[in-house]
Amino acid sequence: MIYEKKSFRNELTDDPELHQKIIDVLPIPIFYRNTSGIYLACNTAHEKFIGLPKEEIIGKSVYDVQPTEIADIFTTRDKQLLESPGDQIYETKIRYHDGTMRDVVFNKGVIRGKDGNIIGIVGSIFDITDRKRAEDNLEEAKESMIISSNMLHKITAGVIIVDKDFKVIDSNESFAQLMGEETEELYETIPGLRGADVKVLVPEIIFKMISNIMLSGEDKFERDFKFQNRLMHISVVTIYKNRVVGAVIRDMSEPMLGRDEIINRAKRVNKQNIETVQKIAYLLGENASQTEELLNSIIETYRYGDNE
Repeated sequence: MIYEKKSFRNELTDDPELHQKIIDVLPIPIFYRNTSGIYLACNTAHEKFIGLPKEEIIGKSVYDVQPTEIADIFTTRDKQLLESPGDQIYETKIRYHDGTMRDVVFNKGVIRGKDGNIIGIVGSIFDITDRKRAEDNLEEAKESMIISSNMLHKITAGVIIVDKDFKVIDSNESFAQLMGEETEELYETIPGLRGADVKVLVPEIIFKMISNIMLSGEDKFERDFKFQNRLMHISVVTIYKNRVVGAVIRDMSEPMLGRDEIINRAKRVNKQNIETVQKIAYLLGENASQTEELLNSIIETYRYGDNE
């Protein structure tokens, strides 16, 4: 069909230029198609969205401006609207001006002539691509949080994660057990102790370490300390600089944890003293290698002890 400007103006309005200016001001893409699916009008936002000037849209069908599979959807939906006039709202995809496919919501309705008969369809396009992406990211984040939380609660050491307001983001049951009966009871009421004030949950020395790392943004700090007549080891790490901090607390008096720690520390001693062993090798002769072997055998004994 050839687009006839005069007949279109008569059908659309008595003052089409004014109305064209009005719809051009609107930031939402708007279009008008006749009952045969031919574009008779659109606004500037629609031109920008499709990536074609008005002259290449008006008088063309949906198949001229969109891929066949997308145009088929438009045609089917238009037919449904013409057969059952009313408000039509649906979500689909449309080709953007850069060639990418965008998620959009169509809002459409019919236009009637003076005689009451349907002469076309007017519609608007609302781009929801960013919203859907955000929803997908949020869903992925939720899944990640669930997985992370499940993993957190399988760790035998006490773990607590804290935000910049020094509120608990999450913690595991081992942490509650290390902090004492009151914290354990609170943990049963508030899973993960989420939202609790860290300062009232932990001894002052732990709070100072958490707050220092939070404020300084340092990567990591660790030390040993005594709490309730038990030797503890704490490692505080930055997760998000100045925003989220995590702490791992181990009870060094626990047999298994203590043994693991001895192994780890023996390994560090071994590494740190290799150079020393090498330097005195000329004095000890063959005994130098035996010294290193002895240290390694201690590590192996702890590793493959009674629970082998």
